[in-house]
Amino acid sequence: MDAYTFRAGTAPLLVSMPHTGTHLPSELAARMTREARILPDTDWHLERLYDFLDALGASVLVATHSRYVVDLNRPPDNTNLYPGQDTTALVPVDTFARAPVYRDGAAPDAAEIGLRVERYWRPYHAQLGRELDRLRVAHGYALLWDAHSIASRVPRFFTGRLPDLNLGTAGGRSCAAGIIEGVAAIARRASAYTTVVDGRFKGGYITRRYGQPNTRVHAIQLELSETTYMDEAPPFAFDAVRAARLRPVLRAMLERMLETARKI
Repeated sequence: MDAYTFRAGTAPLLVSMPHTGTHLPSELAARMTREARILPDTDWHLERLYDFLDALGASVLVATHSRYVVDLNRPPDNTNLYPGQDTTALVPVDTFARAPVYRDGAAPDAAEIGLRVERYWRPYHAQLGRELDRLRVAHGYALLWDAHSIASRVPRFFTGRLPDLNLGTAGGRSCAAGIIEGVAAIARRASAYTTVVDGRFKGGYITRRYGQPNTRVHAIQLELSETTYMDEAPPFAFDAVRAARLRPVLRAMLERMLETARKI
């Protein structure tokens, strides 16, 4: 199976979904714990939630493999993106709940991790980079929306309940101020949801690596609280009613991103 699926759009917008993949190669799944095989840390159902992307003309890049194979939103050298704070690795060995991913003695060594980077990580990033280059040539600028979701309560990473809409721009470095201000205004106008900009989730490797406003590439990460559109306990069911309430807000944020970028 290829590392990703991709479809090119007509707008200057690329939506990346690096953590929604659920495929585990059989030889890898056989080495994993039962809890890990449930894939609790997946960004579930994002393709279904963002079902309006074709109507916006967006390009869409979606990982096929689980983040337990290799985390596409981590640096290839496994540098901690949040120094001093806990995080999972380029190839995770534990879940967000600190449960082991692998059975005793079955965790990958450095050589295997290197192979996974070559087989899955690099193809995804090569396609991401090619598409941003294509969009910038075609339109004069490119927009990257890195789409994520996470359980509303993960004590390992944050206390209490996470805000619903967590926008990240690496502290303002990955996106022009006018663009994120416009997007955040749409989010805050949606009074049913709580919003924060550059809070606990400031954007992972993808946002930080590719968001370069000085070269007219603007990137925003959205980390959604899963409770806004799905059940957070297995089997992680999609909630069509909650999703229908959230979807117009997501679309409006992306439309504002497109509209504002044209003026910058």
